[in-house]
Amino acid sequence: MLKRILGKSGYEVSEVGFGAWQIGADWGDEVSREAANEALHAAVDAGVNFIDTADVYGGGRSESIIGEFIGERQEQIYVATKMGRATESWDSGYDEVSRAAEASCKRLGVDCLDLVQLHCIPEETLHAGHAFESLEKIKQSGLIRQYGVSVETIDEGLFCIGNSDAVSLQVIFNIFRQRVVTSLLPVASEKKIGIIARVPLASGLLSGRFSKGHEFGENDHRRFNCDGQLFNVGETFAGVPFSEGVDLAERVEFILAGECGNATSAQKSLRWVLDHDSVTTVIPGAKNALQSDENANVSGIPPLSGEVHANLLELYDSRIDSRVRGRY
Repeated sequence: MLKRILGKSGYEVSEVGFGAWQIGADWGDEVSREAANEALHAAVDAGVNFIDTADVYGGGRSESIIGEFIGERQEQIYVATKMGRATESWDSGYDEVSRAAEASCKRLGVDCLDLVQLHCIPEETLHAGHAFESLEKIKQSGLIRQYGVSVETIDEGLFCIGNSDAVSLQVIFNIFRQRVVTSLLPVASEKKIGIIARVPLASGLLSGRFSKGHEFGENDHRRFNCDGQLFNVGETFAGVPFSEGVDLAERVEFILAGECGNATSAQKSLRWVLDHDSVTTVIPGAKNALQSDENANVSGIPPLSGEVHANLLELYDSRIDSRVRGRY
């Protein structure tokens, strides 16, 4: 497993991380605690040392599972959590931020959080700056070591770079969402800001596993948020309408054919993300040990060819970009 430095934090993290939204059991088929633990062990056994979670994933279930897991391991494992969505008031005052950090510490079984990320808080709250002031205070108190921001838009990312000491940005980045390549990644690289790439497979579309007639479960965000009914549609299928996304994923698979030997479509799509040097780590989810192994193996896959990158960019410019919905 190759590692990259997470911005100004100095953390040397695995270029393939572990996205822990799904093991919180917020959507899809519930992942048992046993299966989640096996997936986490398989990931770390394969060299993963970076786990991304949030206090709202399963109402704290994801953090609790991770806390039990890291208590069983001796390796250096960096856990990045997120907060700011647990209350409807969106209050970013110091007392609330401090309480949220303390609660995450308790669930994770640690005294200090490696990385706390503001969790896609409203843009007006972000611009007010009080959240950053609060994070600086709890950093000084010893509750957190570093902080970053999970953002919905490129403009939010640029604002954070210019108006905070955040060490990282978490962004939606995949073959269906390429604007950040020219508008955000170069600035982040210049300012030594780590980039954490989420939704790298466009909610599974880029795995090539779905047909247009696929039925998602009632509690799956790919059903209840397919058009942005509850939160930013960009978090679901990267904002591309599902039926169109299936067709586009088939075209992507055609372009990727012949690359990377026997690698799967999902692995090739993750490789595309890692081919961008400004990305520090990509955080696909895994609900079992096999998926963890497949994700981790992407680190050993050779980069895609320049021709493939050019063809995927042409496809994005001509057919995908105009179909992406949601804040971007």
